[in-house]
Amino acid sequence: MPASRMQLRRQNTLIALGLAALCVWFFTSHRSRSGELIHSHEQFWRDFHPLLADNAPDCQPPIRLGNAESAGFDPQSTEPLPDLLRMPAEDIARMKQAHTAFANAIERAPPELNYQPHTRGLVSTAGGPYLPVLLISLRMLRRTGSTLPMEVFLADWEEYDGYLCQVVLPSLNAQCVVLSEILEAVPDSTNKIEKYQYKIFAMLFSSFEEILFLDADAFPLQKPEELFTADPFKSKGLVTWPDFWRPTTSPLYYKISSPKESGTQPAKPTALRQSTESGEVLVSKRTHLRTLLLAAYYNFYGPSHYYPLLSQGAAGEGDKETFLAAANALDEPFYQVSEPIRAVGRRTPDGFAGSTMVQYSPMEDYALTKKGIWRVKGVTAPTPSPFFVHVNYPKFNPATIFAENGVTNPVIDERGQYTLAWTAPEEVVASFGDNFQHMFWEDIHWTACVLEGKILSWKGKTGICQQTRDYWNSVFKNSAGTMMNQS
Repeated sequence: MPASRMQLRRQNTLIALGLAALCVWFFTSHRSRSGELIHSHEQFWRDFHPLLADNAPDCQPPIRLGNAESAGFDPQSTEPLPDLLRMPAEDIARMKQAHTAFANAIERAPPELNYQPHTRGLVSTAGGPYLPVLLISLRMLRRTGSTLPMEVFLADWEEYDGYLCQVVLPSLNAQCVVLSEILEAVPDSTNKIEKYQYKIFAMLFSSFEEILFLDADAFPLQKPEELFTADPFKSKGLVTWPDFWRPTTSPLYYKISSPKESGTQPAKPTALRQSTESGEVLVSKRTHLRTLLLAAYYNFYGPSHYYPLLSQGAAGEGDKETFLAAANALDEPFYQVSEPIRAVGRRTPDGFAGSTMVQYSPMEDYALTKKGIWRVKGVTAPTPSPFFVHVNYPKFNPATIFAENGVTNPVIDERGQYTLAWTAPEEVVASFGDNFQHMFWEDIHWTACVLEGKILSWKGKTGICQQTRDYWNSVFKNSAGTMMNQS
């Protein structure tokens, strides 16, 4: 063999060995960093859990006289907050004392929360039937050109799906994190946390400094990297989006969260702000650690005490009001988008049937409000562009959406025919851009055909891919593009 060819072979061999060594180093160091982060989260939980336990409300839950009406937000209304809870004076005093002690503790010496500095990422919670929904949302997100990593928090190993967590999600720069692995560092603490409470703990235990939390059924229409680099996030550090409803916080909450002696300003009623829809939350753990810790306190004791105090049984009672309530109680900055949320769906003989919510650009909304232009108060100005789509009810899981019961089916009309899910209001649907539903159903079809027969939540189900393809051929056969014959 000529010398030049032997040299070339040696060079190629050295390069291959170097790349292999680099891959091994990267994998080992990444696994080591992940292990170190999990260990640091466990230590945080060992430090933080006693603070939660030592400052329990120590009283019976408030007594409900009824549920607050889920009335639409009216910025002109001067109607007082509903008052539908009752607590003995001594119980209010106990909750106030516990709240003040917890707030003072996290002011003096908050437990060290570990994350990778100068990082940004997406965080979500999912499991069981929500995992395929999350995959559809993640594929839609990647269409924006976003490369942000995602951490998907599962409650425990029963929710872990090997094919999704080890094959599919990593291909989209996402990884699964099992929350119980951290929480079990404190024995029996997992018995206290479920459902809505998971969101705040996913935020606390994520590896990112700056977080965009997204519900599994929510995704952006624009590249979310833009959110982190502009106001209002740059100046406020916490951004939320509105719900349809007026706030329904109990006046008792303000008595409890306004200590006489504290380093914070008294919490103030927020009747002039819409309630919060927490399918999207943008937060910096560096600037809003105390807010997140107090929100965790509200969620830890949420089902028994703080959820009724913050919502009084109105629509969506759960974690959604805890984030701004915590920031408000601690007098930390925040910005809630003022542009009202929109419902999207289709018209039926019985009226409008919504299945999806639309949230708007915080950057454009902030630019308007800085000029004193509040569209929510009736001031005329161009509508900010839509930024998030939250396909909230029912879930567009291809294994269940075609047989959805209990609601007006968004994809099957009153004659039993397949139909577009989103046709009204026309101007909102048009604002999504051309072929939006076409792209959404491309990703639903891809998910249906790739996951069928391979994931735990669809075990025993058949025909998922074919039924999704039948829907496509019925609804989109005359639109641009063709459905791939995947299996």
